[in-house]
Formats: sequence, structure tokens, C-alpha cells
Amino acid sequence: MKFAAVVAALAAGSAAAFAPSQAGRASVALQETQADLKELGPKLNPVVGYFDPLDLTNAAFWGKSDEFTIGWLRQAEIKHGRVAMAAFVGYCVQSNFHWPWAMTSAGLPFPSTDLSPPEQWDALPFAARLQIILFVGFLEIYSELTPAEGAVAGQPHYTKGGQPGKYPTFDAVPHFTPFNLYDPFGWNKNMSDADKERRLRAEINNGRLAQLGIFGFLCAQTIPGSVPALEGVVKPYSGEVMAPFPEFFQ
Repeated sequence: MKFAAVVAALAAGSAAAFAPSQAGRASVALQETQADLKELGPKLNPVVGYFDPLDLTNAAFWGKSDEFTIGWLRQAEIKHGRVAMAAFVGYCVQSNFHWPWAMTSAGLPFPSTDLSPPEQWDALPFAARLQIILFVGFLEIYSELTPAEGAVAGQPHYTKGGQPGKYPTFDAVPHFTPFNLYDPFGWNKNMSDADKERRLRAEINNGRLAQLGIFGFLCAQTIPGSVPALEGVVKPYSGEVMAPFPEFFQ
């Protein structure tokens, strides 16, 4: 399916062309600690609470500080949760609906709902799959950009005091971009801090559930009998769900 290809995201062009502007006010850098996670855990799930059986928060990834590691882990969870939520909803929708118009200028239609989502991905032309991966790759690289040394604007990196999960605006793109990825219509700009915190916690919980959900679908398709509740609900798939270009993995 489309979202299985995201993990292989690539990008073209120079990241330097999208460096944050030098104008404006700098963001305040804050870094989370293990104590912050222990406080957050019960708010997310009062039954499980803080859960880190592998002690990853003290693993000092790449020889960096615990704060660096925690920022990286928090960003990873939020990002994977968002991708999983999009994948789960996409799987349900494209299993039942597809656009009625032509997909290409040559008149090729969108893959039929007779195919399962992974089969629909495989049926897309190579150029279409490549465009999707390159676009997602651009979003990934853009999210990693941080202010240049001495800059007074921009968003600190999530491993260096920035807020995990906060996607930067497109203000630095050197051409008119009418909408941002988050809150494109500005509906949430007046939301209270309490509501923002509550909704962020809900997003993490929904993302965790969606990760289980989408892999439940994929396991049921590729490992017969692995998810009894989905027997007869999803179609078997004999391809490679983690290969965005299966024609190169025969």
C-alpha cells in the first residue's frame, strides 16, 4: 500500500534552498527528561503508565545526551503514529472507494477496489509511485531543517530543545505557499494551551492504536491465520508490503 512505501522516502534538490529565514524571533528551546516522561505516562494511559522496559531513555543514542535521545524517541513515536493513522484510514477508504476520473493523461484509471491496498500500490505506474515517495521525502527533509548558526528565527530541532512532532511552517519556502501542513486554515490558532495538550495526548494514543491496526491488516494479508478477527475481511497478498518498487525485488 502507499504508506508502506513511505519508509523508503527519498528527496530531490538542495535542502539549503529551504533554509529558514533570518528574520523574526527565535523559538524557546526546551528539553524533556525521563522525569517528564514519567509524568506524561499516566496521563496517556493510567493503567500502563510510564513504559520503557528496554531503558531506551538512558541509551544515549550516538553518544549523545539523554535529552537528545528522548527528543529523538518522542519524535519517532509521534511521526510513526501519524503515518499509521493516515495508513489505517487510507486502507479502509481505498478498499471501498477510488477516484472515478482518469489517473494519468493517457486515461489510465485508478486501481480498482477489486484489488487490496497493497495490490493497488503495485498497480500504480512507476512514475506515480516515485512522485509520491519524492514528495514525502521532501516533507521529511524539510521537517529536519533547523536555523543556521546565528539565525534569530526558525524552529529548534527536536533533539536540541525543539518540540517533538511540531512541523515547521512553509514560510521559508522561496515561493508562495498558501497552506501549511499543520492547521492550513488557521482554525486552531486561538486554541488554549490546555486544549492543545489534551489533543496532543489523544493524538499519541490514537497513533499507538493505529500502528497496531495497520499492521493487523498487513499481517492478516500476508500471514494466514495470524489475525483471526480479520479472517475473510482482508484479501490475501503474496507480494512484499515493505518494497515500494516490487518489480526490482523479484
